Amino acid sequence: MSTRTRPGLKVTVFVGESDTAHHRPLAAEIVHLAHQAGIAGASVFRGVEGYGAHSRIHTQRLLSLSEDLPVAVVFADSEEHVRAFLPRLEEVITEGAAIIETCELVRYVADDQPGT
Repeated sequence: MSTRTRPGLKVTVFVGESDTAHHRPLAAEIVHLAHQAGIAGASVFRGVEGYGAHSRIHTQRLLSLSEDLPVAVVFADSEEHVRAFLPRLEEVITEGAAIIETCELVRYVADDQPGT
């Protein structure tokens, strides 16, 4: 096993579970757009509690079940690819927040794979 590293950017987008774009959940739309754009990878994480711009707390606790839990969409790639993709996000996100962080991308590669 060998590793390859390169600098990159990690983006975390915070939206609500009930947010939509083009008649599908916004988180799914972001993942599909990232995939179409060739972004290295993306994942969606569902939160158990949180609040956003309107300061309403959304929680999954039994006594106050929410149908709009917080969702984080995380993707990472080279700075060039991420910056080129950001305008696509602006087309589908009407409300939310994002964090852009400098990171080191690590790719694990089996030593017996061609091209290693």
